[in-house]
Amino acid sequence: MSDPYERSAEYLDIMIAEAWEPLAPALTDVLARVRAETGAVVDLGAGSGRGVRVICDALPQAPVLAVEPSAAMRAVLLARVHEDDRLRGRVTVLPGDCASADWPDGVRAVVALNVIGHLPPGERRALWSRAARQLAPGGVLVFNVTRPYAPVEVERVRMARVVIGELEYEGWASARPTGPDEVTWRMDYRVLRRGEPVGGTSVEYRWWVATVEELAAEAAGAGLRLGAAGDPGLGLCVVEHAKEAPASNS
Repeated sequence: MSDPYERSAEYLDIMIAEAWEPLAPALTDVLARVRAETGAVVDLGAGSGRGVRVICDALPQAPVLAVEPSAAMRAVLLARVHEDDRLRGRVTVLPGDCASADWPDGVRAVVALNVIGHLPPGERRALWSRAARQLAPGGVLVFNVTRPYAPVEVERVRMARVVIGELEYEGWASARPTGPDEVTWRMDYRVLRRGEPVGGTSVEYRWWVATVEELAAEAAGAGLRLGAAGDPGLGLCVVEHAKEAPASNS
């Protein structure tokens, strides 16, 4: 299977840095409230490891399984883990995806940020079922939902700009409908020096869209309850066993 991140891994970590500024404290707050007191934390689609670092700070004693299908992204992830003594002894980096990754029963939490849209509906339902089986009592699955929620056109917009040394890095995103429940994102990365292009690349990938209400219904079919967390603009969702979930207005 082709890996779009093979070409974009060079840029992704710096492009998502700003987005993690509000996301990191929100994820920390969710993990601090998890009622399960033991078990590993699984980070699905761990990417470059920004989430891994947040998990390790929020739950200082928990072992972490960082699962990432892209070899290019795993290279960044593994380097981030290796260079930090606090992470090196606790974080295991595994190849694989939501379906193929080997993680144990009784996990304390599963984190799947910026992942759900990569999963076709059948794979999403398989993830809910697996979480229902393998979460410890009081454990949670944390994910986020981002626009669009329906297969609509998304006009091209600059999502990030970073200056490092003499170079300016830009990331641009657009999407077009390509199915009844999916869009195809196009990501353009530009590298400029004194305003002139010196590098960059473009990648496309499929993204399955769904509303929070649709995802909640799917999760309920596996015996799970979905609730919201943090600033609504972050789209952060927490799923746990329905019989254990506390009453909520979300």
